[in-house]
Order: sequence, then structure tokens, then C-alpha cells
Amino acid sequence: MLKIWQKKNFLAYLLWPLSFIYRIFIFVRRKFYQFHFLKINYLSIPVIVVGNITIGGTGKTPVVIALALFLKEKGWRPGIISRGYGGNTKHFPCLVHQNSNAREVGDEPILIARHTGCPTMIDPDRSRGAKSLLKRSNCNIVISDDGLQHLSLGRDIEIVVVDGERRFGNNFCLPAGPLREPISRLNSVDFVISKGTAQTNEFKLCLIPDYFYQLIQTKNKQSKEYFLGRKVHAVAGIGNPDQFFKTLRKLGLNIIEHPFPDHYLFKPRDFNYGDDAIVIMTEKDAVKCVGFVDARLWCLRTTIALDNNFLNTIFNRVNLINKNLKSSSS
Repeated sequence: MLKIWQKKNFLAYLLWPLSFIYRIFIFVRRKFYQFHFLKINYLSIPVIVVGNITIGGTGKTPVVIALALFLKEKGWRPGIISRGYGGNTKHFPCLVHQNSNAREVGDEPILIARHTGCPTMIDPDRSRGAKSLLKRSNCNIVISDDGLQHLSLGRDIEIVVVDGERRFGNNFCLPAGPLREPISRLNSVDFVISKGTAQTNEFKLCLIPDYFYQLIQTKNKQSKEYFLGRKVHAVAGIGNPDQFFKTLRKLGLNIIEHPFPDHYLFKPRDFNYGDDAIVIMTEKDAVKCVGFVDARLWCLRTTIALDNNFLNTIFNRVNLINKNLKSSSS
């Protein structure tokens, strides 16, 4: 989130007329779908959309991973669709494998595929990607990583993920603020999940530090004690690098911060911090550095924890939706 979006400053007010025009546009666009001037593509199986209403990372991907793993445990066969942002492939729909190249398909889809083992498809056209996923896998429920604003894809459940620290910045829509849609949009979604601090009517998402592993030898796992008292270079090419840096500091590590743009494609020369340096990164960044033969590179593995009440409610909801879909098609 840009610094100018965090407060209602002079520039924000100067851009507010453009935000007003933007709000009119998204209102009219939504009405076009609502009154069927634009087509909504519905699937024959339940569809869950996990998105946000702000620019930047909020924790959507961890929610998708946790949700997919939970549904798998309950006997469902989730398939996942994503934009594949940061990838350069021109061939869509594109099925992502655990050993796919992040430069081609993006970092988040690979992270999802590795953590969940679920069929994962990328496509800017979410409806096309979802239909292809149904044809090429045996999934019986689709989870969309992002896509709240992709209204051409019909959905049964909408989940919005909020950054519990940054919230909604100055509460203005683009370009005066970080909002993709007005805050009132939260009134029409099914669930709101907050990463970190949750407010009333929100469920909490926690990312709990687990252990560190070396990129060139993933079986080499270490606890935080291994790094205590040593100078550590912390790199993060995610939506909110400060959150990662704060996590490392809470673990007691003495870090030097190196923030990079979200979805940044790292190169070996980005880590010219000295031969004896220790470099720690996020899992999202690690998938882009797998091919680097560099013993200095480490990754922090985190455990994803979602509210049990939320998970149980989702389970009951998708069962009911699936029952209704089957009865309507018979």
C-alpha cells in the first residue's frame, strides 16, 4: 500500500474527483452484471472466491491454502484458479505443477500447488480457467485465489481478507486511496477474515512462524536459536514487507531490511551482501529462488491457522450449496 494512501492528505483530496468517477464506473459495471447485460458464468459445482477490496497483499493466498487443505480433509476435491500475476506465460489456461517455473506462472500459484497438492490453473479470464480446470481434473469444488472483482465468474461464497494492521488506509477508492471497491462492499460478502487483529464480525487469520529451512537443502531445518546473535539480511518481495520484518524481530533476530516490490523476480545479484551473509526470505519469495545454488539463502516456514468456527461454517455451507446444485440439475 502506497504511503500516500494511508492518510487523507492533500494529494488524496486532490485525486478524490477521480475516485468518485471510479466508484460510478464500478457501480454501473456491477449493475450490468446484476441485470444480465453482461454474462455471469456459473459452474455445476460450488465456487468460493477469496479476494480483497484493497490494492496489495492481505493474506489471500494463505487463506486459499488453509481452506483447500481443510476441504481435502473433509473429503472434497478442491481445484484452484489464480491470475498467475508476475508470470510471463502467454498460453492460457495454464495448469500449474509443483515444479513449474515461477517466472512463467507466478509465485503464488506454485506456492498453492506445493502446499495443497490440488490442481491449480492460471488464467486472467477466471471463468475460462475454471471451466478448463473442470475438464482437466476431477475437482468437485473451485476456490478462486483473488477474483472478487471478476464478476463474470459466478460464485456461491465470497470471502474478503483484510490486513488487520493497515486496514483500508485513508478509506478512499482508487486513485486517491487503496480501495478497489467501497468499504460498503463488505456488507454483501459472506465472510470477512482479518490477518492479525480481527474486529467484530471478522474471523482471524494467524500466520505462525514454524521453522527455517535452507533453500539448497530443504531438509536442513533450523529453529530461531540458530540465527540469534548473528546479522541477518531479511528480503521480502510481498505486499507488506514490514509485516515479515516485524515477525523476524519478534523472534529476536537482528535483521537488515531489504524490501522489494510485490511479486519481484529475484536475481542472484540481488543478494550481494557478502560471502558470509545470512539471507532469510518468505516462502512466496523462495519459490522464485529455488534454482539459485546459494547456501546463504534461508526461508521461514509458517503455519496457517484459521478460526475453527469459520471452517465449520464453510463446511456446512458448501454441503448445502452442493445439495442445492444437484437438486436443481436433476
